Amino acid sequence: MPETATRPSNGFAKFDLHPNLMRGIQNAGFESPRPIQAATLPAALEGSDILGLAQTGTGKTAGFAIPILERIVRDPGHGPTALILAPTRELASQIADEIRTLASCTRIKGVTIYGGVGQRPQVAGLRQRPDIIVACPGRLLDLIGQGFVKLGNIQTLVLDEADHMFDMGFLVSIRKIIGHLPRKRQNLLFSATMPKEIRKLADDMLNDPTVVELPSTKPVDLIEQVVYPVHHRRKVRLAQYLLKNDDVSRAIIFTRTKRGAKALADKLERAKFNAAALQGNMSQNAREKVMSGFKSGKYDILVATDIAARGIDVSKVSHVINYDVPDTPEAYTHRIGRTGRAECTGKACTFITTEDRQILRAIERRIDQEIPQRIIEEFLQCDDPDPRSRPQRQQRRGAKSGGRNKVQNGRKPAAKKPQAKPTKKKSDSNDGRQAAAKKKPTQTDKAKRPTRKPKSVAKTTTGGNRPPRRRKQSAAGGGAPKRRSR
Repeated sequence: MPETATRPSNGFAKFDLHPNLMRGIQNAGFESPRPIQAATLPAALEGSDILGLAQTGTGKTAGFAIPILERIVRDPGHGPTALILAPTRELASQIADEIRTLASCTRIKGVTIYGGVGQRPQVAGLRQRPDIIVACPGRLLDLIGQGFVKLGNIQTLVLDEADHMFDMGFLVSIRKIIGHLPRKRQNLLFSATMPKEIRKLADDMLNDPTVVELPSTKPVDLIEQVVYPVHHRRKVRLAQYLLKNDDVSRAIIFTRTKRGAKALADKLERAKFNAAALQGNMSQNAREKVMSGFKSGKYDILVATDIAARGIDVSKVSHVINYDVPDTPEAYTHRIGRTGRAECTGKACTFITTEDRQILRAIERRIDQEIPQRIIEEFLQCDDPDPRSRPQRQQRRGAKSGGRNKVQNGRKPAAKKPQAKPTKKKSDSNDGRQAAAKKKPTQTDKAKRPTRKPKSVAKTTTGGNRPPRRRKQSAAGGGAPKRRSR
């Protein structure tokens, strides 16, 4: 027991943290600070602004959570006093979970705010005046507009994965939220990459920051990277082959689209793999169910898109498979960062088709190394016909099918129909006008008048009986019959 108590103190004792916070760090299993934490904690505990440049999976959550908890436990104020912004719901939930573990021996309260679920529980949590708010920018801005969130007492602002929030279009919302904060505050900004827009935001927001930069262009040394050339029609079979034969314990497969993630997960599930899809169209309850199942081991394989998987922090992920090549080298770094965490080894497999060679070269320039290729002959070619020959086959099939219809149904070819219709209409219209002009004075009078007149003549001449008056009146236009004077 004394040994376990001294292990975390050997690493974190030099920071002179509160005893209750030290017990929380011990409960979290932290024995010594990781590089990003050792570089961030001294300046952050002094109240300085921080600009952290580090890739995912380096432990930066504890790097900004521990200073916030230390300040609150030493000097609790009227909450909320700390605001943490994250790009996705999953990342916000994981940040809140880690803060909850570190603050387990304190009375610090927090609330998590994100969209996709009802806002009533979140509003109820805000009314309890929590110390820390972990939020996604969209829902937080909505609640600010409704008057449920008051940010006048915020002393610390954290932007986690700022580059990803920029990619998702949250930069305008972030600036609006900053407008509701007091000007005097501590700012911490963490990002894996530094686009010019994020650099401008950092220059506007940070005041003489302490820059903590870890190598972000090169992947973690514990990750083995392999490229698999593959025919685009053989990707599913190659994925199944690797999952069966590459000693995979837990894997994340990345696709480019939400529909592709769902389709691939269904195919793997039909092939008797414990796979589940995680994509943006799912409800929050469904996403949480999938994530909890992946963490607990119910699902061994998670098929996800870049946006949905950005907040995934699951330990012991043995493989990351890039089913579709990422659009940018930065996205490649984020993807493979899901494995090789917490001093564990991992493997990153990338499927490359002939169309993906250019982005592969960009990725290799970015990480400053050449990724080795592993060729499996059976997946380089496809037994299916070449897609470039399909239009010819469709034309021949259309010709055959047209012949069959002609024989079986006795229909005229489609090309003759539009020629026959306009000629018939024109000839009918011209001939009809000429025939009408000739037949009106001759045939119609002879055909119609003799049939009507003999009836009336027959009644008057034979028997001398007059037709009924009502008939005469109705024929004349109706009205009451009038007696004739004799």
